[in-house]
Amino acid sequence: MARVPAVPALATTVVNRITRRTPRPHARRHRTHRPHPTIELPARPRPWIRALGLITVVLLGAWLGLLIVGNVRVPVGPMDTTMTLRPSLTGGTKINISPLGALQLDSHHAPVRLDVNVDQLDPVRAQALVDHPERLSGLQDEVTHDIEDGTRDLALRSCVAVVSGATALGLAVYRRPRRALAAGGLALALLGASGASAYATWNPESVLEPQYSGLLSSAPSLVGNARSIVTEFDVYQKELARLVTNVTKLYDVTSTLPAYQPDPSTVRVLHVSDIHLNPASWKIIASLVDQYKVDVIVDTGDTMDHGTAAENGFLDPIKDLGAPYVWVRGNHDSATTQRYLSRMGNVHVLDDGRAQTIAGLRFAGIGDPQFTPDRSKTPGADASQELAGARLAAALRDQTNAGTPVDIALAHEPSAARETDGTVPLVLAGHLHHEGDEVMRYGTRLRMEGSTGGSGLRALERQYPAPIEASVLYFDRDTRRLQAWDSIKLGGLGETTAEVSRHLPDENKPGATPSSPAPSTSTP
Repeated sequence: MARVPAVPALATTVVNRITRRTPRPHARRHRTHRPHPTIELPARPRPWIRALGLITVVLLGAWLGLLIVGNVRVPVGPMDTTMTLRPSLTGGTKINISPLGALQLDSHHAPVRLDVNVDQLDPVRAQALVDHPERLSGLQDEVTHDIEDGTRDLALRSCVAVVSGATALGLAVYRRPRRALAAGGLALALLGASGASAYATWNPESVLEPQYSGLLSSAPSLVGNARSIVTEFDVYQKELARLVTNVTKLYDVTSTLPAYQPDPSTVRVLHVSDIHLNPASWKIIASLVDQYKVDVIVDTGDTMDHGTAAENGFLDPIKDLGAPYVWVRGNHDSATTQRYLSRMGNVHVLDDGRAQTIAGLRFAGIGDPQFTPDRSKTPGADASQELAGARLAAALRDQTNAGTPVDIALAHEPSAARETDGTVPLVLAGHLHHEGDEVMRYGTRLRMEGSTGGSGLRALERQYPAPIEASVLYFDRDTRRLQAWDSIKLGGLGETTAEVSRHLPDENKPGATPSSPAPSTSTP
């Protein structure tokens, strides 16, 4: 008698046959004519898309974590500060001193920036430091200890912040604990890599070249727009002068950091250029002379706009600036302008390479061979500039051969100034309305100044006002060589922003071998 399979075994056999999808005979016969319908499953995302999504979650979560909980409050000397890390493309350190402005240091290169906000200042202790700067030496160890403690606390808080933020966002997006933990671990790894990059690129000398930015506490509306400048120009001049005073006071206080300190024996030269009939320039120059205790003012031309005799009265405030005024002619300055200035007691007009000693430094310069008040370019202009520069270079070599080498040469056009390479340690120029600095092939440093007049009245033709620029250069009285310089940039017409940045020549930075470009007695 045949055995009948049990029901469970029979069911299993049927299920197995169904799952193998054995085709039926008629299906095979009509396969080429009528395909069997199939169900397509959604394609899984490509690996690089999944990786990009994970990185986006990690970065956004880490940023949110730092924003919400990644800061610590640290008392530093007389100040209460808040320290935090922020994502950045350039790195560095930013110290916010509200409402006076900010101090920026190129301290490191990493995708994170250290922000330090000064929340509160003890007015009694702060005033004591301003009145008695010698007390800062006693605070150095205390401030260093405070910063070290704050940095350790910030590092720990930042690790917790980025891991928590990335993990929480990863859990909200993926709803899988393993993915969320992976996001937190990747965030911690990225923070560690950023810290390693900051450590590897750490530049302790960055404090020697700070950059200051500031904003007046009064609203810009106090000065008004371009239309009200005409009717309230006195207010505008006073605001700019007060701006310089406030920023330089802040600068004097913060310069007590371990930075270059000009001693009383330092010769201080104020370099201005391209004033272009802006009457506000005299107020600013007078303020800078007073704040920086300037010994001599150097003007590399284009003081006027058209060089007419009717403009000569504009030059009269030079007599009251409180410092000798060294001047060379620009292409907007006429022979009439030069004669008018030469009759002033404190003005030293330089031309044809003749040298003069002022405030312990020896100057020589040459006037611009072109007179183009309409801003036209005459044929052969480049050749005439090179010829003028060659005459100046020849005069400089003659001075060196005579045993009275020149310390600073002046020319209006940079193209003329370049001809002096190798004959003088430093040459100053203007004309281009923007600042520049370079060491040329044979060792001469070329410094170009921006427009101290904010490009004059032509600034109103632009969408954005041109800045007002000047520099204070520090010279050693014994060697008569450039030790450092401060670049000063003020907002143009109707603006009240300011920026002061310290610069050191490479040979004067810590660890560098002291050297000074010596003038050459031969043609390069």
